[in-house]
Amino acid sequence: MGRNYRAQLTGVFGYPVDENPTVVMQQAAFKELGIDWRYLTILVKPSDLADAFRGLRAMNFAGINLTVPHKIEALKYVDEQALEVRLIGATNTVVNQNGRLIAYNTDGKGFVEGLRMNGVDLKGKRLAILGAGGASRAICVECALASAAELTLINRSVEKGEKLASLINEKTDCRASFIGWEGAIDVPPCDILINATSIGLYPDENCPDINYDSITPEMIVQDVIPNPADTLFLRRARERGAKTLDGLGMLVCQGAIGFKLWTGLDAPLDAMKRAIEAEQ
Repeated sequence: MGRNYRAQLTGVFGYPVDENPTVVMQQAAFKELGIDWRYLTILVKPSDLADAFRGLRAMNFAGINLTVPHKIEALKYVDEQALEVRLIGATNTVVNQNGRLIAYNTDGKGFVEGLRMNGVDLKGKRLAILGAGGASRAICVECALASAAELTLINRSVEKGEKLASLINEKTDCRASFIGWEGAIDVPPCDILINATSIGLYPDENCPDINYDSITPEMIVQDVIPNPADTLFLRRARERGAKTLDGLGMLVCQGAIGFKLWTGLDAPLDAMKRAIEAEQ
């Protein structure tokens, strides 16, 4: 590699490498600012993860993104973990600082920043979250750290739901509770309803099984799914008068946070969003 060439490595597992929209978004950001960098999508098998991290250091990569199934296992190979990583227990972004690897998690931060860009202040808000997987965990931690008052977790797995609620209650000032998800459940009283499940992700045309009549016009309804951006879940919420926010904002914001961690520069949000929208 040339002296001015530093690449971003993304470990991808479980879907074709050419379907990663982050490549398009990050390359658009580099181009917009005239940075001679490349964002590479590389398939890394779980058995090769340790070697991939050795290669990261040896080839002086500026950093990496990580997808499932590497987000937890990768913590074995970093030198330092940011606060949110210690709370969430997973990373999706690693920065190489002169050979020292620092793990971050931008999933929840991107969600919070996306809300802020739409004029939503989380302080004192009541949130209801569908799902208790990795995305939900990151979102709940960051919303709690952003001074949300109350989180109600709705999940089919009692163990996962109760474990996440306990984490929020023990490690933050936010109050968290758990409701078992059985059938078309009523949405509990809240200011913001969040779908943090994979239901509705292309090519799935379904939407979460809830009682949509329990959604009110006073609610903000957010889906984390970026493709398709305007999900059936959001369309049904709009039919009930709720304000809706799609997953593109979260995707762009988390990408922008990673961009700044790697480059030290503010990300060109408009260029990144245009690139993602062109892929829809």
